[in-house]
Amino acid sequence: MSEMRATMARQPQALAALLRDDREVAAVAERLRGRRVLVVGTGTSWHAANQSAAFLRLAGVDASARQSADVALDGPPPAAGEVLVAMTHTGSRKRFTAQVVHDARAAGADVVQVSGRAIEEADLHTVEQERSAAYTASHTAALLRMAQVAVALGADLPLERVPGAVQAVLEDGRPPFRPPGRLIEYVGGGINAWTAAEGALKVRETSYVASEGLGVEQFLHGPMVALGTRDHLVCLDGGGPWSERIAEVARAAAASGTPVTRITASTLGEPLSVFPLTVAVQRIALESAEALGTNPDSFGRDVPGREPWAAVAL
Repeated sequence: MSEMRATMARQPQALAALLRDDREVAAVAERLRGRRVLVVGTGTSWHAANQSAAFLRLAGVDASARQSADVALDGPPPAAGEVLVAMTHTGSRKRFTAQVVHDARAAGADVVQVSGRAIEEADLHTVEQERSAAYTASHTAALLRMAQVAVALGADLPLERVPGAVQAVLEDGRPPFRPPGRLIEYVGGGINAWTAAEGALKVRETSYVASEGLGVEQFLHGPMVALGTRDHLVCLDGGGPWSERIAEVARAAAASGTPVTRITASTLGEPLSVFPLTVAVQRIALESAEALGTNPDSFGRDVPGREPWAAVAL
């Protein structure tokens, strides 16, 4: 069994444990209350940053998200009196996230770090460091921590139902996903545009299959023209106002001959649909790797010819 599969299976229990242990949440919420907040991250954490900012806005917080590299290279960092929330699985080890944290502190901003359990400098701790390079539990745990902060600030989110919803996705008896001959296209609306992006990232890093994840409207204004019978469209429907548009796209793609998988998760409300839908795209990535015989844990380091990429600092 891969480390990715084993870690994914532990997610319901890990999320339930975080709900029971919320000692760090209240203090972080007070640091954010009434202040402008910038959430940053890289890769999977960039997707989490956007979804976390959306959670905070539900509580009335002036929150936005930017990619760490954009802030590090183009600026500006948060100013004095503002808050930087740095999403990172491994602490300030990522090149540009570490730079943004440094620059924000130098500018007098408050810095909140959301990281793994072993990271001493973290303000919100998630789970143990994952052994798979395909981060799964640490991603959903980081999202839950930020949703807890949003609830502490006044957002109305039924977080107690999240572990059960994740368990249901893991136990869903649908046949394993088999990757198409050319491209997996993920689409989602609103907060789930970032779930679509996460699905594409995960399937690329685990099975090396060409994939793309877009907001549904961005997909319609150009990329949908290239979709064909050798591709597979995955529609992520979290309910809410985007549901009708997602259904329209799914019907059109199927009628044109493109295989379509529509995944619906509306029982928690659209904001929290990110949890079951994220685990659903994790399953697609894992099952694609298993179907093709690739190692989902290795980040491609076991593939001949990838050695030059080791010189590029992440």
